Amino acid sequence: MKREPPFNPLDKESLGVSVADALLERGVVSLEDMEPFAGAGIYAIYYLGDFDAYEKIAADNIDNKFSCPIYIGKAVPAGARKGVFGLDTDPGQVLYKRLKEHASSIDQVSNLKLSDFFCRYLVVDDIWIPLGESLLINKFSPVWNIFLDGFGNHDPGSGRYNQQRSYWDTVHKGRFWALKCKGNDKTAEDILKNLK
Repeated sequence: MKREPPFNPLDKESLGVSVADALLERGVVSLEDMEPFAGAGIYAIYYLGDFDAYEKIAADNIDNKFSCPIYIGKAVPAGARKGVFGLDTDPGQVLYKRLKEHASSIDQVSNLKLSDFFCRYLVVDDIWIPLGESLLINKFSPVWNIFLDGFGNHDPGSGRYNQQRSYWDTVHKGRFWALKCKGNDKTAEDILKNLK
């Protein structure tokens, strides 16, 4: 006799799915015109522009469909890397600030327009943030997470500019600190050819 495993609404994956679903039920706002808010959490960024390599992504997002994020990310409270996680630390505006960092990155490049980007975000109890982000990345495989990595990078600092420029910064040149990094072995044309 075949046995079906019982559904456990409190298992890790079920809880993560509930966080991911809650994000996807949120409204979409312009990345350019966000109002400040408090909290930590997860987010999805969507693209609607005319950059040739993202034509299919933009097509999946037009007419308010917003079904294909170009990037999924998270913003955790300060101290999360040091193990102070889930201890009700006040996150301040960490999620808002992370989205504004992304807006600034996009605004610095010459071949993208900030007005073409939108996002959904969800303030989440900090212990569920990494799980929600992981499940969303697995579900959507966003191109800026999976193939064209580097969008979420920060300035590595003067001692590390000898590291190779990311695929994202090779295709979308303009972030002042990324221009100081060593050039990538692949050209933007090669990367975009592989992407297509």
